[in-house]
Amino acid sequence: MISVSDLLLLSHVPQIGPQRLRALVSHFGDTGAVLAAPPRDLAAVPGISRTLASAIAASLKPGERGCHMKYAERQLARVNSCGGAVISLWDARYPEALKRIYDPPPLFFQAGGFSPADRNAVAMVGTRSPSAYAVDVAERFSRDLARLGVTVVSGLARGIDTQAHAAALDAGGRTIAVTGSGLDVIYPPENSKLCRRIIRRGVVMTEYPMGTPPDAVNFPRRNRIISGLSAGTIIVETDVDGGAMITAASALDQNREVFAVPGQVTSRRARGCHALIRDGRAKLVECIGDVVVELASLLRPAAGPPAPIPPPPDLNLFEKTVCEWLKEEPQHIDAIALGTRLGSADTLVALLGLEFKGLVKQLPGMMFHRKCLPGGT
Repeated sequence: MISVSDLLLLSHVPQIGPQRLRALVSHFGDTGAVLAAPPRDLAAVPGISRTLASAIAASLKPGERGCHMKYAERQLARVNSCGGAVISLWDARYPEALKRIYDPPPLFFQAGGFSPADRNAVAMVGTRSPSAYAVDVAERFSRDLARLGVTVVSGLARGIDTQAHAAALDAGGRTIAVTGSGLDVIYPPENSKLCRRIIRRGVVMTEYPMGTPPDAVNFPRRNRIISGLSAGTIIVETDVDGGAMITAASALDQNREVFAVPGQVTSRRARGCHALIRDGRAKLVECIGDVVVELASLLRPAAGPPAPIPPPPDLNLFEKTVCEWLKEEPQHIDAIALGTRLGSADTLVALLGLEFKGLVKQLPGMMFHRKCLPGGT
């Protein structure tokens, strides 16, 4: 049995960090067995020496573990008081995409709740002091992703992160915020209202214990979670030494796609994006269609009841054009783009929008056919 209380207790023991905590639980398969293990058994765990095993066993003796138990109890009480939960790596609710990264957090704290729709997720990050151009791009991209049923992941920081979260919510979509502080320490404080909105339509999560302040050293580490939850990461505007570059590096290490928005060649705030594009580490994007073209095989409508067929006014011009062209017989995307005289990117965005609305079905090999009735749209 994996007990969250035991995991919190173990995480408070000196020299048991995330990697050793994962190793201990994986080796014994039961948190209770870890607590009861003698030094000899602890030393059999990879990464734990005999000296360390003796120190851990001494800290876990019934008479010595009191302070660690009190820590676990206080953490759980604080989580419960704010309506949150602690999710462990061995919990069925733990996101599958995050499990697949090199260094998944053994547990995290969350407010709100994950949805099957969150399997379709794209991260968006950038500078804390964006230009008006970058703000416009972030809002537009986030809004377009939300309308396609894609969850927007970011870090709740000032600037691009804030714009990405807010635009997704304004478009009726879902968003996930990964913070660099405790769940009860909202940073920046002016995002408290936004945080409450996110909890209602998404998740606020952190690997840092309750009460942890927003220390600068926390933020680079949390970036691997932002990229780890996502099929791809969009960098909207950043200098070469910006925090968004760390997120881009994490995404590349995780074998995830990275996209960068070009900016003005004279702007320092765009130098990071230009470096990513120039070095071949990121794909240049001008519209959200450039993103979904690359991620088409990964971004599919979430499981659940089919969305009701909307009336014609709910379809934009591209969607109407594509839906009217489609037939019941499957057609390849290239043939659809040629027949509608739309570009491949615009055609794919329209097709994914129609698929999410229940009007179009995608088949293997980028083949699509119309599900709506002849007089339906």
